Amino acid sequence: MIEVAIKLLQKNNYKITKQRRSLLDYLSHFQEQYVTISAVDKYMHKIYPGMSHNTIYRNIKEFEEIGIIEHRIRDGNASVKYQCDFVHHHHHFICKRCGKVQEVQMCPLDFFEEQLPGCKIDGHHFELYGICADCIRIAKENSNA
Repeated sequence: MIEVAIKLLQKNNYKITKQRRSLLDYLSHFQEQYVTISAVDKYMHKIYPGMSHNTIYRNIKEFEEIGIIEHRIRDGNASVKYQCDFVHHHHHFICKRCGKVQEVQMCPLDFFEEQLPGCKIDGHHFELYGICADCIRIAKENSNA
């Protein structure tokens, strides 16, 4: 999975360093849930103690700009997740209990564009929050025990 990200980096004229490769490898474990940027920073400092915080944050920002990771801020915490699909536009359902992220195919942008005649929408971010089917099932099992 990181080979696609490496190709994107190369296409955008970024060098493939061992630090970037390690960062990609770590982030690739977070395709179904977000990880805080501070946890990413902590992990990278464990492997590369001399690596500056600025370098880590700059790489995260660059990864976001070219579509390798997705970024969100919730409750004041910045988090990222590895892009689950590099090809098509999509949105997410995020479980508030376990943090699992599921891809949602339908985009509501057409609905909003119809309500804004004469306007040009040039970006959007859409997420749904709730409790996933697994957490509901586990809660039901625990209440029946």
